[in-house]
Parts: sequence; structure tokens; C-alpha cells
Amino acid sequence: MNLFEKEQLIQQAAEQYENDSPEALIAWAVDTFPNITFACSFGAEDVVIIDMIHKTRPGTKIFYLDTDLHFQETYDTRDRLAEEYNIDFIQVKPKLTLEEQSALHGEEMWKSNPNGCCNIRKVEPLTDILSQFEAWITGIRRDQAPTRANAKKVEYDTKFGLVKFNPLASWTSDDVWNYIRQHNVTYNPLHDNYYPSIGCEKCTRQVLPGEDPRAGRWAGNDKTECGLHK
Repeated sequence: MNLFEKEQLIQQAAEQYENDSPEALIAWAVDTFPNITFACSFGAEDVVIIDMIHKTRPGTKIFYLDTDLHFQETYDTRDRLAEEYNIDFIQVKPKLTLEEQSALHGEEMWKSNPNGCCNIRKVEPLTDILSQFEAWITGIRRDQAPTRANAKKVEYDTKFGLVKFNPLASWTSDDVWNYIRQHNVTYNPLHDNYYPSIGCEKCTRQVLPGEDPRAGRWAGNDKTECGLHK
């Protein structure tokens, strides 16, 4: 399939699946692009997609970026899901250990240079793992942030050079939690303690009533994304 044909296919699929179910899109994505993977952060949206993949296309490769800085609750959620769904999650680690990063860039780089820290511990590892695939699935939603407002269900990811599927793009937070409750899906218990969006422990705080759901990410900085999504 040449680039022109792929662009046509992506545009047609984006229109076709805009009002179809996420499960239908996931099934089509895996069937059309067998060399595909799901990027999982073990947040609410991602555990929904894990459940959908398990029910529609089990065996799809799922990876997570292990920054060495996640909450213990996140690692515990990973372990519970691995056991419940019999999934061997692919662990993707940064090239630098925390000790090596501190030696090169100073202690607590997440405070002095959060963009640089995210680049080392998230963006570079993501770039490496995605280079092995022709398509990827994410759990982003349009109403999560202005930077995601124009996300399509199917699009060409110019940043990483592969096809990107966002099955939950049109969903609301209520849609996500309704699915979790209806299907009894395991989720990160931090969500019950005022952590609607969960990143690394060092850069995530509780969100106060009335605040934006992503206000707890990189609080005190003008940073709103870790660089994984354009």
C-alpha cells in the first residue's frame, strides 16, 4: 500500500468509524494493520481499551512506558490486569536509569526541566518502540485538553510516522466510567482519590473540586502534555 492509498484509507475509515463503536474500530484496526500495538498508561481510558481488545482481538500487543517514577498503585493496577486478562505487557524503559539521568542533568530533573525529563523517560522510549510497528492505538479523548480537541478516530501520526487509532476520541469521562462500572473493569484506585489524570508520581497531584481534570499534571508549569501526542 503506497502513501496515497494509505491516506485515502485513513480518511475513509475516519469518516466511517466516527459514529461506530470503539470495539468495531479496534477490530478493523487490528485486522487491517496486524503489526499494531496499544500504548497503555493504565488510566481509566486505557483499562477500557484493554477490556475491549480482550473481547474483540485478544493477543494484540500492548506496551507501557515504565519511567521508573510511576505511583505504586499504577504498578499494582498493571499486575492485576495482567493476571485477569492473561496479558504479557511489554515494558519499555528509558535508556538512562534515574541515577544516570541525575548524574548527567542534575537531581530531580522533573522539577528543573520537566520537558527534558519527559523526553528522556517517555518520548524517546516511545519513538523507539513505535518504530517497530505500522500503527498504534491510544486512549486519548477530545475533551481531555485543547491539544486533543481535533483528534480523529483514525489519523496519520506525522510525529511518529504511522497510523494512529483513537477509539474513544468522541467519548466523555462519563462514557468511560459508565463502561468501567457496567463491565466491572479493574482501574487504578488513585482515580477514587481525586486523581482523574495519572502520570508520574513526581509530577502528578490531586485535583481540587472545580479544577480542570488535568490540572494535577505538571502543576506549577505551563506544561500540559508529555510530548507523546502532537
